[in-house]
Formats: sequence, C-alpha cells, structure tokens
Amino acid sequence: MRVVAKFGGTSLGTGERINRAADSIADAVEAGHQIAVVASAMGSTTDELIDDIEFDVSDEDRAEIVSMGERTSVRMLKAALGARDVDALFLEPGSEQWPIITNDRGEVVVEATQERATELAAQLDGVVPVITGFLAESDAGDITTLGRGGSDTTAVMLGNYMNADEVVIVTDVEGVMTGDPRVVEGARNVGRISVDELRNLSFRGAEVVAPSALSYKNEHLDVRVVHYQHGDLLTGGTQIEGEFENLIDMQEQRLACLTVAGRSIRNSPGILAELSDALRAAEINIDAVASGMDSITFYVNSDLADEAEPVLHDQVVSGTTLSSVTVEDDIAVIRVTGGELPNRPGVIQTVLTPIAEAGINLHNVITSATSIALFVAWEDREETLEIVQNEV
Repeated sequence: MRVVAKFGGTSLGTGERINRAADSIADAVEAGHQIAVVASAMGSTTDELIDDIEFDVSDEDRAEIVSMGERTSVRMLKAALGARDVDALFLEPGSEQWPIITNDRGEVVVEATQERATELAAQLDGVVPVITGFLAESDAGDITTLGRGGSDTTAVMLGNYMNADEVVIVTDVEGVMTGDPRVVEGARNVGRISVDELRNLSFRGAEVVAPSALSYKNEHLDVRVVHYQHGDLLTGGTQIEGEFENLIDMQEQRLACLTVAGRSIRNSPGILAELSDALRAAEINIDAVASGMDSITFYVNSDLADEAEPVLHDQVVSGTTLSSVTVEDDIAVIRVTGGELPNRPGVIQTVLTPIAEAGINLHNVITSATSIALFVAWEDREETLEIVQNEV
C-alpha cells in the first residue's frame, strides 16, 4: 500500500515524539508499504517565528523565516529514520526533486506539481522522502507558503497526485470525537465522517483537517486521522469519506437589498456592528452583507424589508456618519459552494464572463474561500442558474 503520512507539529514536538514517529514509519516500511512523509514544524515553532518578526519584512524574507520550522523538522525526522536503517531523504523548496510549484500569486501550478509528484512516487520502493509541509516553490525559485493548514494541504495534495491509497494525518487528537472530551463526559471517537460533515465542523472551530486540504481528496483516496500516541500508521482513528462536490443552490425566497450610505463609513470602526445589532434587536435575519468604501448593503427576506428600512433609517438619523438608506426589492441569489473552488484559478471570471455576455446585470458578488454568491434581479434568476450550472 502507498501511504502519505503527515505529522503535525504536536506529534513532532519533542525528541521522544520524533522517535515515536520514526518507529511508526519504520514499522510500515518493514511491513512492505511505500511511505512518503510530510512534516510540520516542531511544536509551535512557526507561530513563534511569526511572533518574533517585529520589523518590516518583504514577503520573500517572511517566507524564508517561517520556513525554518519545517526545514528543521524534516532533517530531524530523516536522521531518526536513518538511525533505524530506513533509507530516507529530506525535501525542501530548492531540492532537485521538490514537488510543489506555485505561480507568482502563490497558486499551485497543477500540471507541474502533478508531474513532479508522479516522478517522486516512482522512487518510493527504495526510499522514504520526508517533505516539508506548508511550503512551496515559485516558478522563480522563491519559497512560498500554502496558507493556514498548509501541511494538511501538502499531504492530501501529494496523496492525490502520487496516486496514494491513503493519507494519514497524525495529530494530537484521536480522530473526530462526538464532543469535546474536556467538556463532555463519555465523548468517543467517530469511526467515519464525510468530508462535508468535517468541513462544517471546521468552520465551527473543530480544527481536525484543514478544509483547503480536503478539497484535494477524491473518492479513491482514503484519508484518516490518528493520534500520535497510537503508534500505528495503518489502523485506528477516524476515516474521512467521500469528496467535495460543487453545490449550486438558488434560494427560493425573494430578497430585498438595503443599502446604507455615508462618506465617513471608511473611517468609522464599528458601523457594521451597530447596524447589524439594530437589525438583530428587531429580530430581522440577515441573509448576506456586502461592504464598500462608502456603503454597507444588507440582504434580507423581502417580507422583512418594510421592517428593516425604518430600523436602519433610525441609525442614519441618530448620528452624523451615515447619510441615507435605500431599498431595492426582487433580488435573487444563486450560491456555489465547493471544495474545488480555491484550487481553480480564474473560476470567478469563468462564471462572470458568460453572465455578462448574456446581458444579465449582477447586483452583487460575494465570495469566500469555498463559495460564490451571485445576486441578480429576480427575473434573471433562471437564466443565471443555467449559466452557472454549465460553467462550474
């Protein structure tokens, strides 16, 4: 079996834990499995390095500095594997066999990365590569980073591109639990969970596997989370099942758009919170919010517009920061949610161009790491939905 094993910072936090990690890798190799290793920085090294940068620094220098944690980890783990007679080599940006390539915007160059990962996979019979997590290399040879949860992303991405059977995330939790064991008595491990369930948990603070990493998981790649004390890479923990799919949803209810304008908004901290609190106190649910330099726009159910307008108007006339509130009815929203969105450069433009070509006016576009919300006139909703379904 071909396995990519990712060791988190806690699992490499001490010399004892590095020894434990090396033992589990050596046991898997001895059992005849092909193993590639992704290593995070030891303990909280990366956070400490970031905290110590108390001076102006270029993006290039910052990446070099924060990379030192992972670069130390791979050397430590490679040496520990050597002590167990395991043939290993460490790989970091700049290494001849380094697999993950990004463009000048920090986006993964899929074709080049797939090609390099395939070449690396062909060498797994005789050697264990120990790869720095979180880091990447630009076309120009500079060190870049994959963002928050980057080591998870490294592992699942390489698991996908190296055609691995399984990715094992070794961390400081025994997989996914039914509740916080520090709070809930009798909390137990969940044996299986879907990627969508896990993503929803992560958005609510359960940091088990980064959602950006799971976007690289396909239905043929197993992903499992185990505790570093478990000692066996091949059993236990929580199995993560399925893959992200792009979900396209057109909200059935009409929305109203309420825009509060004021030139001083840009220089007035707390305005959004005050307006939102006023709507909340009136028990008016906010569907979406968009803010600009001189305006804040709230989308609410059309049935609530007549209640929301005077609430916001009271906020306008109670001070000098805001100047007016306007209402526009009959707005529709089409939302696209999918784990692949962050890994598709230009996906927003891919959707927007045919909408513009169809002569449909976009009222607003709100994006996040894993979603796009398109606001259009109610009469244009069906045509917009069809275009989105064809393009995404």
